[in-house]
Amino acid sequence: MQKITPFLWFDTQAEEAANFYVSIFKNSKIVTITRYGEAGPGPKGTIMTATFQLDGQEFIALNAGPQFKFTEAISFSVDCKTQQEADQFWEKLSGGGEEGPCGWLKDKYGLSWQIIPTILGEMLNDPDPQKSKRVMEAMLKMKKIDIETLKQAYAQR
Repeated sequence: MQKITPFLWFDTQAEEAANFYVSIFKNSKIVTITRYGEAGPGPKGTIMTATFQLDGQEFIALNAGPQFKFTEAISFSVDCKTQQEADQFWEKLSGGGEEGPCGWLKDKYGLSWQIIPTILGEMLNDPDPQKSKRVMEAMLKMKKIDIETLKQAYAQR
């Protein structure tokens, strides 16, 4: 069992969201579903929590009502080795949601994600400040991160 587990508050879509996320990430599954009993506070028999794993990382989704919404103050960063992988996550997670700047998006539930190619961090940490500056300037113009455009900015003389 992991020490820290992200706990996500949904109005009524906990199971739907868990199934959505599990469908996107490899090596993922629904672990358990718990239901409200006689004591409530939700209607007896309805989903209270859905525990799920995304590529081995455990999450819990809670149906707890409309009082709280997700904000960009919390996001999940997805490390992508290739453009194809970044494109797939971007397309699936942004569907029905909202594209943001610099690799950020909100999914259809309002949860924020960062779809980040591994190479971006490597380029931004280059010891040559001019290279990292060009990469940063290129990234700031993007929504979905485009690796080829980053490489072109990095290679400029």
